[in-house]
Amino acid sequence: MNNLRKISSRLPYLILTLGIYSSSVFSSSAIKRPSQLPIRSEGKTLGIEKVLLSEFKKDLSNKQVGLLKKQALNYSGKAIPSLIKVMKSSAYPDKNRWVATFLVGRIMGKKSGPFISKFLKHPNWVMRMASLKTLLALKQDQYAGLYAKALKDKSFIVRKQALQNIRNLSLTKNASAVWGMLYDKRNYYLPKKGTKKRTNLIKEAIKTIGDLKFKKAIKPLLSMAQKDKYKDVFKAIDYSLSKITGKKSPAEAKMKRRFWKKVGISYKTI
Repeated sequence: MNNLRKISSRLPYLILTLGIYSSSVFSSSAIKRPSQLPIRSEGKTLGIEKVLLSEFKKDLSNKQVGLLKKQALNYSGKAIPSLIKVMKSSAYPDKNRWVATFLVGRIMGKKSGPFISKFLKHPNWVMRMASLKTLLALKQDQYAGLYAKALKDKSFIVRKQALQNIRNLSLTKNASAVWGMLYDKRNYYLPKKGTKKRTNLIKEAIKTIGDLKFKKAIKPLLSMAQKDKYKDVFKAIDYSLSKITGKKSPAEAKMKRRFWKKVGISYKTI
């Protein structure tokens, strides 16, 4: 429960980061020429590295971050050494290290994959998250094994992002690892009163199982569909069963459970 409170306290920051610092880096909006964005200090043009490292050290406003991204993109490959230094050093604010990670991905494209994927093991959860987001934006499906490991990350938010990578990239080879999330105690919480509760991550994992067409989950899901203790995730179960079996349950909610019970009979072996 304490872990969930910590996560909740950081969600506003995370949402801001995802909305402002991630997608905009990979947008195709027009960028001004370097000559239109002179970077000067005390009337003198500074070296690229000195300027970028100086700017990345600051606690920037959203507008300033936007300008800094344009500057770095204008410098293209010449900005990479500076961006890598920012990524590697805790001397820079987390949000700026996040931006640097996405900029490396934007500038280098898929060639950045081997380097950025190394940050999936970084001690800072922000860098692990930034790595996952960048690799997803680059559609890097060759790191399926690393995404599967990230499903067991100590950070709830990182686990959620790893699941999104697997789902969005349709990594069917990771289906069994996704199913394993249902047995990870960290994906549940214990309220002050009552029994253990499932987080939304369990619901998302069940839906992902359907998107990945994991046939081995059919019988367990059919069984879960008949039990009241899974009613909080019934919609996700219904979704997945429809995806995997190709059968669509009735629109009326009361008829769905009965429908899947009949389907379950056909899956029983004599």
